Amino acid sequence: MIELDSKQEQEILHEAELFATREIRPYARQIQEQQSIPRSLIRAMAERGYLAASIPHEYGGMGLGPKAYGLLTEVFGKALPAVRSLLTVHTSLVSETLVRFGSPDQKSSWLPKLVRGEWIGAFGLTEPEVGSDAKNVKTTWREEEDCYVLNGKKKWITFGDVADVFIIVASQEGRSTAFWVERQFDGVQTQAIEGVMVGGETGIAEIDLHEVRVPKSHLIGRMHEGFEYIVSGALDQGRYSIAWAGLAIAQEALDSMVTYSRKRKQFDQKLSHFQLIRGMIGDAVTKVHAARALCLRAAELREAKDPQAVMETTIAKYFTSKIAVEVANDALQVHGANGISSEYPVSRLYKEAKILEIIEGSSQMQQEMISHYGLKTYYKRGGGL
Repeated sequence: MIELDSKQEQEILHEAELFATREIRPYARQIQEQQSIPRSLIRAMAERGYLAASIPHEYGGMGLGPKAYGLLTEVFGKALPAVRSLLTVHTSLVSETLVRFGSPDQKSSWLPKLVRGEWIGAFGLTEPEVGSDAKNVKTTWREEEDCYVLNGKKKWITFGDVADVFIIVASQEGRSTAFWVERQFDGVQTQAIEGVMVGGETGIAEIDLHEVRVPKSHLIGRMHEGFEYIVSGALDQGRYSIAWAGLAIAQEALDSMVTYSRKRKQFDQKLSHFQLIRGMIGDAVTKVHAARALCLRAAELREAKDPQAVMETTIAKYFTSKIAVEVANDALQVHGANGISSEYPVSRLYKEAKILEIIEGSSQMQQEMISHYGLKTYYKRGGGL
C-alpha cells in the first residue's frame, strides 16, 4: 500500500476504487460497443469531484497532490482507459492549464463549470499536417478591433466531438497563441473521426474553425507565447497523466495474466506451472514495479516543484507506455485464442496500450528529449578513451 499525504486522500482513492468497481467495470464492454461514455457517468464522476481531482480547493476541486492524482488516474485507467482519458484531457490538459495560466476573471468564470462537469473541455493542438511538430501549427489568427478571428482545422482531438469548450492553439507569423473557444461560437464545427482502432468512446474529432470570432477576454496567457508556456505546460501535465495510464494498463494486464494462468489448464496442468509462462510473468512483474517507481519519482519531484520533474515525467511516460505494450502483448499471448475475444479484457488492453506510444508526444520524440538530457547530464569532460 502506497502511503499518501493525508487520510483524506486515502479515503478518496478508496471511494474511487469502489466507484470504478460498481459504476465502470460492469459497463466497460457496453461503453466500448456504444462508442460513447454516457453523460450520466460523466455527471456521476463530476458530482464526486473526480473531474476536478487535481484542481485547488479554492476553485471547487479536490486539491489532490501529484501522487494522489496519479494513483486516481491509475484507478480509472485500469477500469476503462476511455474514462481515464477524460481525466487526462478535461482535467490535466484543460482545467490545470486554466489554473496555471488563466486570468483571475477567467478562472472564476470558467473553472466552476469545468469542475461541475457542466462543460467538458478539449485541447486543440494537433492538425492534419502537424503532430509532434507543434511549433508549426497552421491554424491562424488575426486581430480586429473587438475580437480575434481564427481560421484552420484541428485533427485527432480527444473529446473534440463532445466538448463544450476548447483551448485552441493558433499561429501568427510563426508564433503561437492560445485561445478559449466555445462550441457555441459561430464558425465552430466538429466531425467525429470514425474507424479508429481504439478510443472511439472519447469522441475523437476534427474541428473546423472558419472565421471564428473570439472575444479578447478569451486570450489564454500571453500573446505569441502559446507554445513556450501553454503548450509546453499542458503537454507536461498530459504526459504525467499518460505515465500513470501506461502503468494502469500494464498493471491490469499483469493482473489478468496471472489470474488466467492460475485458472486455465492445458495438458492437465495450470498454465502457471509452465516455466516459460512463469518467465513471462516474472518479466511483467519487474516491468510494472519499475514503471511504478518511475511514476512515484516523478510525483515526488512534482510535489517538491523540482525543475527536474519535467524530465522525470518524460522518462516515466516513455517507459510506462513502452512496457504497457510489452506486458499487454504477453498477457494476450498467455490467453491464447481467448486473448483476441472481446469477452476477455486483454484484447482491449493490447489496443489501448499502443496508443500511449503516440499521444502526448510519440515514443520517438520522448527518446529524442531524453537523449539530449543524457548527452548533457552524463558527459564527463576529460574522460577520454
